[in-house]
Amino acid sequence: MRVLVTGAAGFIAHHVNARLLARGDDVIGVDNLDPSGDVALKQARLARLGALPGAAGFTFRPADVTDGPALRALFEQARPEAVVHLAARVGVRAPPGTAQAYVDANVSGFLQVLEQASAARVRHLVYASSSSVYGAGSVPPFQEGAAADHPLSVYAATKRADELLAHAYSHLHGLPTSGLRFFTVYGPWGRPDMAPLRFLRALRDGAELALHDEGRMQRDFTYVEDVAEAVVRVLDRPPQGAPACRVLNVGRGEPVSVRAFLSILERRLGVRARVRSTPAQPGEMDATWADASALERETGFRPRVSVEEGLARLVAWFHARPGT
Repeated sequence: MRVLVTGAAGFIAHHVNARLLARGDDVIGVDNLDPSGDVALKQARLARLGALPGAAGFTFRPADVTDGPALRALFEQARPEAVVHLAARVGVRAPPGTAQAYVDANVSGFLQVLEQASAARVRHLVYASSSSVYGAGSVPPFQEGAAADHPLSVYAATKRADELLAHAYSHLHGLPTSGLRFFTVYGPWGRPDMAPLRFLRALRDGAELALHDEGRMQRDFTYVEDVAEAVVRVLDRPPQGAPACRVLNVGRGEPVSVRAFLSILERRLGVRARVRSTPAQPGEMDATWADASALERETGFRPRVSVEEGLARLVAWFHARPGT
């Protein structure tokens, strides 16, 4: 296939791109290299794609998905058969004064992608949602049919808005859409601001690290290569029916406390963490827990890399990249 991937320099997109290229797809990567993230890391991810099998099939186009005319021109030139939309302003802890940036990137940007994907009549649009949409009052394990109308963060609200917009476009324009509710993705080439790499740097450097709510929060940690496999399998299987629209959980279904997650890293590095306990953060859910049975039913796959194995791979990558 000829696949357009937005947010192509991002963490999850990097692994999705590699998976698509390895099987021989042509990939048009789109990213605005937003300076709110680590631009050097984004550029390093893009550079790595050039050395992977199938790299000749990758084309990078610098563009912002909120720029309607630019996106329209890109779709007309690239003529993608399918779209994986991963561009977003990320993070449940939105700093004060940044709500507009979240809405612009996550809602207005997604609207532009929906418009162009509909006009191009692509066979399938797969987009990133989030486990955070379940919000307050959710009963674990989280199932896709549960109400998701009490978001605890601006980020979660924008992702739920995306799901509703996708449903409308599927209904009005016959655009097949699949929203993937990712559960705490971790692994090599991850975001430096997320807990796994923050913990690793603190352990390596002997620095004190903040542990919110003494690490009691539970997360359904999901290894990034499992996530990439799920994205590609879903992409190959557009939803059927009318409207051709669905949301699917992408998680292992085995929540682990943040304290236990840190303990595994301590054992791997042979170092005890210097921990400073801090209050629970606004916008954070107490626990996330995916019911991945719908994903398995639709694709024959569910995330399978254990946290122990996933962290072993992450630590090996971390040691191989001095200065990470």
